Amino acid sequence: MASVLRRLIKKDLIHPPPWLIDNLMFEGVIGSKAYGCNEPGDADEDIVGMTIPPKGMVFPHLEGHIPGFGKNPPSFESYQQHHIFFPETQMQYDITVYGIVKLFQLCMDNNPNMLELLFLPKRCVYHSSLIYEHIRKHRSLFLHRGCYDKFRGYASSQLSKLDKPGDKRSERRQETVKKYGYDTKFAYHIVRLMLECEQLYTHQTMRLDKHREIYKAIRKGEWSKEKIREWFDEKERTMERLYLAPPEEVALPKYPDADAIKQVLIECLEMHYTTLGNAIVRPDAAQLILNELQDIVHRYKE
Repeated sequence: MASVLRRLIKKDLIHPPPWLIDNLMFEGVIGSKAYGCNEPGDADEDIVGMTIPPKGMVFPHLEGHIPGFGKNPPSFESYQQHHIFFPETQMQYDITVYGIVKLFQLCMDNNPNMLELLFLPKRCVYHSSLIYEHIRKHRSLFLHRGCYDKFRGYASSQLSKLDKPGDKRSERRQETVKKYGYDTKFAYHIVRLMLECEQLYTHQTMRLDKHREIYKAIRKGEWSKEKIREWFDEKERTMERLYLAPPEEVALPKYPDADAIKQVLIECLEMHYTTLGNAIVRPDAAQLILNELQDIVHRYKE
């Protein structure tokens, strides 16, 4: 599928850093289209991408920068541009492109929006690369029990805004609140987030459109506000039991394996830059053994 970002740049509608598009490793559409509950009248898309910044931005010491001295070196975490109307398709786009290091950190933190990028349906991937596929191959490394706190937190936030007027909502969503007494978009996100988290706990994977019929029903106002709240309370109790379940029942580790995730990040950077050269220092086997012995001695003294 054609890159939306390239089309918008070609039409001079967005202005990311000049290096960004040629180093784009992934681009896809998220939101209702990914969840399988988009409606015929939906004329907006959330486009998310991942890029790899120039080597000097990822490893500023290569260009002589000393942390804490002089001006801060140029860096890149993300590029965003919102409400971009594209006349040819009559679509409006919100664009966010993350740098690879920022994306890895957010995924390791189990940010729900970022984790979804690792499980995005192929139909929603507009541009891919070997590096993106490499990350997807190792996506299970990012998963840990901390996802419950993140997903529940996001869902609780949506729950608190369920029936508030919300001046910033679109006219269409304000009409929905008047019609059903609550914001059906917030409502389906509450259910979606908890169901996605449950998938991670029970299957260590996510199929984003698995419960699309439920999401569609909620968007149509077929669930009452009271049912949404009762459902959330019950699902919260279920998830708390899973959170405390022993490893033989729930395979998710308590914490992420930061070293393994870092290794995948290094592999991705090596694939892109060809070589990292003196960008990073890898301790040899002897040094690793020495570090372990020092840790043991330190623990023994305590």
